[in-house]
Amino acid sequence: MGLVTLHSTDLPPGERFDWWCDLISRDVAPIRVASGHAADFRASAGAIDLDAVQLTTMSFPALSSVRTPALIRRSDPERYELALIAGSTMWISQGGNDTRMAAGDLVMWDTSRPYEGGAFDGPSPARAIIVHLPKSELPLPSGKVDALVAGRMPAGGGIGAILASYLKTLVREASSMSLPDVKRLGAATLDMALAFLAHRLNAQDRLSPETRDLALMARIRAFVEHNLGDPDLTPHAVAQRHHISVRYLQLLFQRQGTTLTAWIRRRRLEHCRADLADPRLAGQPINVIAARWGFPRAADLSRSFRAKYGLPPKDYRHEALTRTTNR
Repeated sequence: MGLVTLHSTDLPPGERFDWWCDLISRDVAPIRVASGHAADFRASAGAIDLDAVQLTTMSFPALSSVRTPALIRRSDPERYELALIAGSTMWISQGGNDTRMAAGDLVMWDTSRPYEGGAFDGPSPARAIIVHLPKSELPLPSGKVDALVAGRMPAGGGIGAILASYLKTLVREASSMSLPDVKRLGAATLDMALAFLAHRLNAQDRLSPETRDLALMARIRAFVEHNLGDPDLTPHAVAQRHHISVRYLQLLFQRQGTTLTAWIRRRRLEHCRADLADPRLAGQPINVIAARWGFPRAADLSRSFRAKYGLPPKDYRHEALTRTTNR
């Protein structure tokens, strides 16, 4: 399972542009494309089938594209396409909305309506991760969802940042996914996308309780990761920050087979372990690393680290750095 990526450079230069246009028209939706780089079109496209939803990754040079009424009549997958933008600046026009998107933005369009879009020349290719959302799976009012098309949705903070980070991690780790992983992550990806759109529309009440809880867990995990260095990161503080009871917070983590306290401890230890094995931090005292990740005293780290990994931090660092040096 995982991401399967095809590259135009595997073909002769004269065949690359037509091949890529045909691939996108078949796997995404029929479009008409023009590019000043058609003579030697260096692009790639990848796909991940997550059962509940599909993802496409793209990398391409400057181009312009159009989806006309005739192309829609030829084939319409009846989806909203939610894309995370990377690389060079892109643009899209649909439903009276026109916008430019930069790296880090999210944008959505409707395959059932005409649109134009493209990418500008830049220092790097345009890149995108696209989540294909079947309209039949969206519990949100279509009239409200349509208002989001071709609108720039920054992903620099909040649930947008969580969704962007999730999509990038999903693509990066796709090669290690098993079939059970695919089924779980497909449902989770759909829920995350729905939670993001519902937040944009202030329509969280239209989501299922399961989807709302998944979005809440994503926010909690992001908050905890950002505050691991705070020794006062307690269940009470986390619950208060997210306007829920400690009991409900504990229930959310029990459903995941763990507790918040255990998960915080595990993540702190994992970060400490990575820092201890990093040659760039070889001169940094262990108590400094411990404090950075929420252990006020080195002895607190030593006790937990030995229980988790079977040896004290000092010995682990020596072994890890010795292995690195001898490579």
